[in-house]
Amino acid sequence: MGGAGGGRAGGPPAGPGRNVLVVAGAHANEPVGGATALSLARHLLHDPGPRAGCGWHFLLCADPDGARLHRTPRPYSLLEYHRHFFRPPGPEQPEWAPSLLPPDRLPPETVALTALIDELRPVLQVSLHATDLGGSWVQLTRDIPGLAEPFAKSAAELRIPVENGASDAAGWLSPGPGIFVIPEPGSEAAGAFPPEDTRLSTWYHTHRYAGTTAIVEVPMWASDLVDDPAPHPDPRRALRVLSERLTQDAALVSRVRDGTLSGQAPYGDPDAAPLLRAVDWTLALIPRIAAEWTGPGAPTEATAAYVASIDAFGRRLSLRAAAMLLRVLRARDDAAAPGLDRLVTGWCEEFAARFQARWVPVATQVEHQSRTVLAAYERLAPRPR
Repeated sequence: MGGAGGGRAGGPPAGPGRNVLVVAGAHANEPVGGATALSLARHLLHDPGPRAGCGWHFLLCADPDGARLHRTPRPYSLLEYHRHFFRPPGPEQPEWAPSLLPPDRLPPETVALTALIDELRPVLQVSLHATDLGGSWVQLTRDIPGLAEPFAKSAAELRIPVENGASDAAGWLSPGPGIFVIPEPGSEAAGAFPPEDTRLSTWYHTHRYAGTTAIVEVPMWASDLVDDPAPHPDPRRALRVLSERLTQDAALVSRVRDGTLSGQAPYGDPDAAPLLRAVDWTLALIPRIAAEWTGPGAPTEATAAYVASIDAFGRRLSLRAAAMLLRVLRARDDAAAPGLDRLVTGWCEEFAARFQARWVPVATQVEHQSRTVLAAYERLAPRPR
């Protein structure tokens, strides 16, 4: 291991097609990836096994500026987690920025990550992500045959539910529970995905070198509701109710935002600016998402797990916007802060109660991510290069 932001295990870079790149910290509010990367590196140094011929490379934090703004020292509850919440807007997220910005406006973190991919030409890139509440799932830029079995076995052994109806993977090819292959942009299955070209993201940069990217999600709090394969009795009605609630919740946050800060320069305060940009980007995203849930593409048949995943997704969107806005108002001792604080507290309590949330120990999160990374590599390794 070496360097401030990353390192490698198992010797110098191998030849093209013989490298694996593990990326942690792409989202500021998902800190477990760094612990997983360190754990994996230690494991590979002490027990390389059949992976000895491969160069393993670790980027410990893809977004250090974002990580500085999100703090989760001891998240005893969802409320503690949201007290210091930060997640940058899409154009400031290193992996996603290329799909939203022209090349000359990319953040330096994106430039560094793509340069690293160009140098390593990895057969596999793994991006370590986490969700606040729900289950575990994997998104793939190409199918990795055979991954579903070890992924499901690991989740079962560790009592982590598999999110088999992930809200952002509706209609995607699913070779097994919790495994989803990202569809081509413009395809019918890509309807729930943002309209930007996902092929411009850093996930797809590996395809220039015949590589594959796996995005491994693991929950901080688990809920068995997202692992329920039973058919939902009326998904269209349920989605309509969830869309209306999301719209109403967002309106509550927007009113506080407009009523407290509308007369000031949009982002004049350098301390508040990143938070407010994220608040405004999230609030602007919500109407499109709410409309998608009730549009012509809304499913007539769906599992209970899928509806639960949509429910969780909607709750976290408005909650995140409110939590970040609350940080700004509390720093200014704004008179609106206590009211917004009560709203954030109530939403967190309702979220945890609705989904019967149970804490997943960090060591368990790390173990499941590590197993999934190794399983993905082992199923790609036999392929001819």
